[in-house]
Amino acid sequence: MPNLQQVTDALETLYPLRYAESWDAPGLIVGDLDARVARIAFAADPTFAVVEQAIRWHADLLVCHHPLLFRAAHEVSAAGVHGAVVSALYRHGCALWVGHTNADAAYRGVGQAAADAFGLVDQRPLTPIDDPASDHAVGIGRVGRLAEPMPLRDFAGLVARTLPRTEYGIQVAGELDAPVSTVAVLPGSGDSMFNEVRASGADVYVTSDLRHHPATDALEQARWEASLRRQGLHAGSGDGHIRPALINTPHSAIESLWFRYALDDVPAAVEAQTGERPETMWIRMRTDPWDLVLR
Repeated sequence: MPNLQQVTDALETLYPLRYAESWDAPGLIVGDLDARVARIAFAADPTFAVVEQAIRWHADLLVCHHPLLFRAAHEVSAAGVHGAVVSALYRHGCALWVGHTNADAAYRGVGQAAADAFGLVDQRPLTPIDDPASDHAVGIGRVGRLAEPMPLRDFAGLVARTLPRTEYGIQVAGELDAPVSTVAVLPGSGDSMFNEVRASGADVYVTSDLRHHPATDALEQARWEASLRRQGLHAGSGDGHIRPALINTPHSAIESLWFRYALDDVPAAVEAQTGERPETMWIRMRTDPWDLVLR
């Protein structure tokens, strides 16, 4: 079977580390480069429960979207859960590789997987990355159109049905009967991208972790521009409806749509480089934190 170095080479061909944001540090987190890799498990978050399931399956490598060490760490003792995860992985011979913002931006990565799952066509990146080495348009987020326009209410239902189920569900802001054609999608925390979304002309923005003040400001601006357009004045884009509407999704749920592609793309890339195809498993346990929502 291939070794870990060969598998990480395949991963970083699919999801180049050069696509990562400057503050991000994806790639190989735990593992010995000469260790053999016959089984690869995939999961959104490297929680201790996820790691335990990967170990029970005898995985040689766990591929996650979210980092284990998102902020600087000064120790990894088993007094803390991150140290316990590192210890468990090493004791059971399971490596950990993280594809974070590099996987967000890649071809058939997190953004494209979500946009494809929602049925968007004629896609382009929301924020392109200029990569002459790529044969495909890459970058953070995706903008595309629906094959047939539908009311916001119906599109929100489609998003809810497509995502893995969570207690948190989705939240929708806007005119529920307004027609939706152009959609911007940014899996993960997206309220820093409202200017780019408005410039894209999207009718609705699908993202996660929308905070009160940025979301309220964006909606208030959209309402004001819609009122100006109804008076025949030029403001923003679109018709007299609030644009963009907002759909707030559970963070890990929307990002886990990536594994629909990675589950096949990664072993295929390893096989193309080494002639050997590892087994794969998608650990689908819910890792969004909320256990109960009261209305």
